[in-house]
Amino acid sequence: MDKIQERRKKKAAINTSRTRAEEAKAQAEYTELNKQVKRSIKTDNRKYVEDLALTAEKPVREENMGQLYDTTNKLSGNHRKSERPVKSKESKVITKIEEQRNRWVEHFKELLNRPAPLNPPNIEAAPTELPINVGPPTIE
Repeated sequence: MDKIQERRKKKAAINTSRTRAEEAKAQAEYTELNKQVKRSIKTDNRKYVEDLALTAEKPVREENMGQLYDTTNKLSGNHRKSERPVKSKESKVITKIEEQRNRWVEHFKELLNRPAPLNPPNIEAAPTELPINVGPPTIE
């Protein structure tokens, strides 16, 4: 993290330099730091993927398919879990897991236990005989 902070400072030095010589010197230092930061990011990413691959071996031995599935999704890059915050009816975020579960129960009770409509729609049944030729195909 300290390299990233240094890089930010060098970028600020480029923007605040008064002469072209200062700017060129700061730009050269920034370029070198930027290369180092990118290199360290690549090595960290490589290490992360290798650690994930090693942790994928444990669920294989234990035959834990759920954990194996999650790990392979992370390795393949499809690890998006769309967890959005649960909100109360007053649009306040609920943080406690038990309260979130209770809110989901309440939501689905309201959604699924609706009263019957007062005037149901009058939907006529479609005719059973449709004008479709079901014989063998012809060449035209």
